Amino acid sequence: MPAVRLRDLGITIGTLSPGSWNAITDVAGVRVGYETLIRDKPSVIRTGVTAIWPRGTELWTDAVFAGIHSFNGNGEMTGWAWIAEQGLLASPICITNTWSVGAVHEAICKLAVRERAPAAWLLPVVAETYDGWLSDAKTFPITSEHALAALDGASSGPVPEGNVGGGTGMICHEFKGGTGTASRIAETEAGSFVVGTLVQANYGTRDLLRIDGVPVGRTINRDIVPTHVDTPREAGSIIVVLATDAPLLPIQCQRLARRATVGLARAGGVGFNGSGDIFLAFATGNHIRPDEPVSPVRMLAPDGMNPLFQAAAEATEEAILNALVAAETMTGHNGRTVHALPHDKLVEVMGQYQAVQ
Repeated sequence: MPAVRLRDLGITIGTLSPGSWNAITDVAGVRVGYETLIRDKPSVIRTGVTAIWPRGTELWTDAVFAGIHSFNGNGEMTGWAWIAEQGLLASPICITNTWSVGAVHEAICKLAVRERAPAAWLLPVVAETYDGWLSDAKTFPITSEHALAALDGASSGPVPEGNVGGGTGMICHEFKGGTGTASRIAETEAGSFVVGTLVQANYGTRDLLRIDGVPVGRTINRDIVPTHVDTPREAGSIIVVLATDAPLLPIQCQRLARRATVGLARAGGVGFNGSGDIFLAFATGNHIRPDEPVSPVRMLAPDGMNPLFQAAAEATEEAILNALVAAETMTGHNGRTVHALPHDKLVEVMGQYQAVQ
């Protein structure tokens, strides 16, 4: 049964319309895959891998432009230096837990060898957030085979959310967090473009959580929904991946990635010192092929970026909230329990502010 999403509760944020699936996969060609590990023996594991393909396997020879923004850098996203230098992304993106970056990095390299990708070398993009409060990360449960399964299983269409993939063991605003996605349609003079977002949300304190401006975290406080004493409050991270089918240059992708900060702030993220808040945006509207000495490139006019900026902010905010709403209460490592955001209480609070439609 599909997980409940924010709009299923009658809560709609923003003014722009979502795409058909309200997911990053509304950008044509984007595929998402997961491998989720939940077991209790021989150690308690609540973790996984999320894989994102900006295009299909033709990505190896048909690169997309990309840009990175680090809101707070207490985290990791491999391959960022080469993206900052060259502005190109020609391999899939993976998100996992902090201590499994190496295994997932190796998996993308193995995949390139298996698929006979023409590049002589590869600098894969692997991002992370820490799930050690709910999963025994010290046992290094993720292998390259798990990452390959996520990559091979990636597909278009609706995207599962909550306790799945890399988001399996994550905590957000002291509720159960995880994976979330959303999209928006941006209308420009050049036509309509889609901006889609996928987040791995593992950040934030309870009292800062806001939904459509409503102080939900202060209302559904720790007296109503308890927080485990070991749950991090001012530590944690969020990874945001934005996709668009607009024809953007790398610097425009970087500008789009920065706007994820707006969506994060609306939900209550402030970029604490212990948080790794790293955002990547890629654009599929151009095709860069290594066998072409000159690539024909288009660029959206600077003023045309404004609708995309709004779309990125709204989609990021809703993706975070979808992660919270879809996630389910989880008991994990050392018996710690992290409770889900209760839907009935959320609807009640939003109704008090007349924010439920």
